[in-house]
Amino acid sequence: MTTLPATMIAIDPAETGGPEVLKPVERPVPKPGAGELLVKVAAAGVNRPDVMQRLGLYPPPKGAPTIPGLEIAGEIVATGEGVDPARVGERVCALVAGGGYAHYAVAPAGQCLPVPATLTMIEAAALPETVFTVWSNLFQRGGAAEGDTVLVHGGTSGIGTTAILLGTAFGLTVLVTAGSDEKCARALEIGAAHAINYKIQDFVESVKQVAPGGVQVVLDMVGGDYVPRNLACLAEEGRHVSIAAQRGAKAEIPLWPIMAKRLTLTGSTLRARSVEFKSALADELRREAWPHLEAGRIRPVIDSVFPLEAAADAHRRMESSEHVGKIVLEMHD
Repeated sequence: MTTLPATMIAIDPAETGGPEVLKPVERPVPKPGAGELLVKVAAAGVNRPDVMQRLGLYPPPKGAPTIPGLEIAGEIVATGEGVDPARVGERVCALVAGGGYAHYAVAPAGQCLPVPATLTMIEAAALPETVFTVWSNLFQRGGAAEGDTVLVHGGTSGIGTTAILLGTAFGLTVLVTAGSDEKCARALEIGAAHAINYKIQDFVESVKQVAPGGVQVVLDMVGGDYVPRNLACLAEEGRHVSIAAQRGAKAEIPLWPIMAKRLTLTGSTLRARSVEFKSALADELRREAWPHLEAGRIRPVIDSVFPLEAAADAHRRMESSEHVGKIVLEMHD
């Protein structure tokens, strides 16, 4: 059995602030508890909640590491009580409640999925946070089904590109918004049926032209004044699913359209959900989505890769909003 080091390099800022607080430090290698695995991290995804945590606006849930990072890919190097030790050596990607920006991270065994042979570790690290989020919100809560038309805001973000990929694989017509003609062109290349430059087009009017009867689901990470406009895009029995509120957590909602069209307003956050919920979600993804990944029909869109030590630059890239797809940190021994 390989002897594990006592310490590791991690990004664990002592204070909130700008990207410059993300400096490499030495931390103890964590130990897996009951039902957990220790993963030697090869790569970790960077997500908008990491930026919010750095700013002090999204603290880790109780019991989660202060080290940011919600998704990892790597090799299992140790197991906790109740986990088969024969799993050591498996290549996995995992959804974690924190701890990803480090050379080693602990993950609940149920939240680990095999790394498809078709993907690199960098690509695998770009899967869990967005795939879990899109599946649980667009498909489970939103009830999107083959033949439906859906509207996804932030079409070239990690969530947006994943929604395009999963949506098209499962027979959805995916309409997206993005902030430039270049981003709209990329969204179409990735598989969107229609892309709307929200800076120069009224997305409500554009949706009405493309889908005169309205869309079945809106996946919204914008909030604020977008909400009433989203409701105008929905078809009868349509579902509005909120997953973030980048333009504000308060919205003025017209009730008549909700009643007249029998709309459903729902939403969720993922990080604070139970291990049991996330493990059940992982099982469903293994059955439904993983065959598409293993067959090479879905491949995550990678924007850029930074070494762990350059996490500050990765956050600057995310905050520039110029990225298309996922930003990933790579670990080097």
